[in-house]
Amino acid sequence: MEFLQLQYFRKLAELEHMTKAAEELHIAQPALSKTISRLEEDVGVPLFDRKGRQIRLNAYGKAFLRKVDTALQALEDGRKEVQDMAGLERGRIFVATTTHKCFSDAIGDFIARHPGARLHISQASETEKIGKLRKGELDLCITFPPIRQPDIEGIPFLTERILLAVPHGHPFAGRSSIRLAEAAAEPFICLKSENPFRTMTDDFCRQAGFAPNIVCEVDEHSAVGHFLRAGIGIAFLPETLLEKFDAPFHVLEIVEPECIRTYQIAWMRNRYLSAAACEFRDFIVRRFASISM
Repeated sequence: MEFLQLQYFRKLAELEHMTKAAEELHIAQPALSKTISRLEEDVGVPLFDRKGRQIRLNAYGKAFLRKVDTALQALEDGRKEVQDMAGLERGRIFVATTTHKCFSDAIGDFIARHPGARLHISQASETEKIGKLRKGELDLCITFPPIRQPDIEGIPFLTERILLAVPHGHPFAGRSSIRLAEAAAEPFICLKSENPFRTMTDDFCRQAGFAPNIVCEVDEHSAVGHFLRAGIGIAFLPETLLEKFDAPFHVLEIVEPECIRTYQIAWMRNRYLSAAACEFRDFIVRRFASISM
């Protein structure tokens, strides 16, 4: 049983498509097919069910995949650990966030202090982050709300208020705070329903006893400012993004219900985390702890 056989098997098990797997592995399809056949001979049972061009992981394959994932991850952890011990790690860190905007300054400061670090930042949904952490495709992820899974560990590092933004000239614009229930009849500008911020703000409205009257849905917070300026409606905004906006609107603190969100930096429990990844994690926690003090 060879290392490449296991890598090829895992990719084919993921895609369940011989041509696509061969393309992603950058090998010819017949070579992939032969490699999988030899692996099945070594294991002693078929790992896939084949019907014409269709290929599906069977019960044997699913059981074997669990062990292959464990073995390949153990080898990767071992590589990272010995490179750290030998001083060979060049600081490659894979991190995913839902949004970069809240953390761009902090990430820039980390890179300035660690110019040798190779930081790979990607955007992913909460479900994608968990899957990528478990597959070993990520070292760390920045997420809200905090992940509650027994195999994932995390540190909360930032709690921020969610504010209500209204156009200048709006009846609420002369106030500093508001109970959210007072805005039940207002038109809302919101992020799209699949965004976790939208899920959170919809829950705030439910706690206040109403469903928001949504008149405009946008892809990201930067678009909210344009519609606020136009007087289309009111909107929820996180306080950490206020300085990113150059738009004439007024913000109010929501006093009821409590409208806050907490960010967490998370990683896989019981998996080796490189020295570079540990340094990035600790830097983020220290950075935001000093801001909140």
